[in-house]
Amino acid sequence: MTGNPKEKMWSIEGFRIPYPKYSVIWFGPFLPVTNTYHPEPVKAILATSEPKEDYIFDMLRPWLGDGLLLSTGKKWARNRRLLTPGFHFDVLKPYAKIFQGSANDLVSKWRKLCKNGKPVSREMFTDISLLTLDGLLKCIFSVESNCQEEKHPYIRSVVELTQLTMERIRFLPHHIDLIYHLSYNGYKWRRATRRVHSYTKSVIQKRKDALKDPQNGRDKNKKYIDFLDILLSAKDEDGSGLTDQEIQDEVDTFMFEGHDTTASGVSWFLYAMAIKPKLQAKCRREIDGYFQLKGNDQLEWDDLNNLPSLTMCIKESLRINPPVPVITRRITQDISFPDDTVIPAGAFAVILIEAIHKNPLVWKDADLFDPERFASENLKNIPPYSYIPFSAGPRNCIGQHFALNEMKITCATLVYNFEFSYNPAVSIEIEESLIRRTKNGIHLFITPRDSHAIARQ
Repeated sequence: MTGNPKEKMWSIEGFRIPYPKYSVIWFGPFLPVTNTYHPEPVKAILATSEPKEDYIFDMLRPWLGDGLLLSTGKKWARNRRLLTPGFHFDVLKPYAKIFQGSANDLVSKWRKLCKNGKPVSREMFTDISLLTLDGLLKCIFSVESNCQEEKHPYIRSVVELTQLTMERIRFLPHHIDLIYHLSYNGYKWRRATRRVHSYTKSVIQKRKDALKDPQNGRDKNKKYIDFLDILLSAKDEDGSGLTDQEIQDEVDTFMFEGHDTTASGVSWFLYAMAIKPKLQAKCRREIDGYFQLKGNDQLEWDDLNNLPSLTMCIKESLRINPPVPVITRRITQDISFPDDTVIPAGAFAVILIEAIHKNPLVWKDADLFDPERFASENLKNIPPYSYIPFSAGPRNCIGQHFALNEMKITCATLVYNFEFSYNPAVSIEIEESLIRRTKNGIHLFITPRDSHAIARQ
């Protein structure tokens, strides 16, 4: 994706191929089964609790352990059941203030950079990733890191591990464990992994020690339950809970899954707003009007259903640029389709979410950015499994409500405070990775809105 973004942003280069209704191509048990085009075959795969494909994700195992992302079978089912209460709306609601606080910190940071109200070019992924990491540290550990101004040591290690993972995936010789172990990147990976594990172990142990003291077991000023509280209190029917290792694995998994994906979603939304100024203005008018009615510009959980235009634009952005463009599944039982195609046990499926989201048999004018697709009266026209930015089925993203509402608060706050425009000096070229990114980042001009002008509207 290069050149004029207004002309080429929404094309899927390399996907100009037929879209038959059932298009499963099996290459054998050691090569991918690809089903990239139609939601019905995808449903047959995602409706099961098939494990994720091992090859790439095994590279993450030394860091993430056996958390929800990588675990399988009974262990995955048990831990998913134990963690699900942690993502109930009653638990998530107080997080809105955390998301708002992190967004406010970025607003302050950007306003300082825009001297005399002049536009400044900023790379979105970098700044938004720090924002989401800041929010996660508060929601997981109740830690005030100030990482948007000065990187926390744990944050530095998480960022380094994410970057090293992407570099390893793109460099085939490093797929061999021995070669990677002997490389300098392998050394940096092990060093960063030790730092991350050391930090999470120390925080977990301190919290466990504090809980043993009934007088000091809980911070009386804390008004929400963090993820670590959920993990420590989770119990089976027989009263057994998660081990220290299981808690560490889930914490590390949530940090990995929760920051880059949400940062990607927010960054691509801002890009869409920058090249679609009329839609940006429409969202801003909606936000301005709601804040004027509300009497302040601080969003809470119950406010989020009152911004339909913003929500539709976010959902359409997730359709056009899903943060996780590809998901995989290892097939453990034969799967049959109406055209007599059979995927045999032992194969693995590669599901291209981006191609599903732009299948012209499902989506009219699939390459067109049209938020009205997600208007309430049009939702009935979207077939199941044709829109899966958070995957679908039993192994869907457990934190999708957490992520979507963080996106709403962050996007609303940024659009309210700044105008975004495209910087043509830096091309947009998609980078092959686990997360939807670009090789040069997403550079946009940010122009602060005058606070007095906002107040008069």
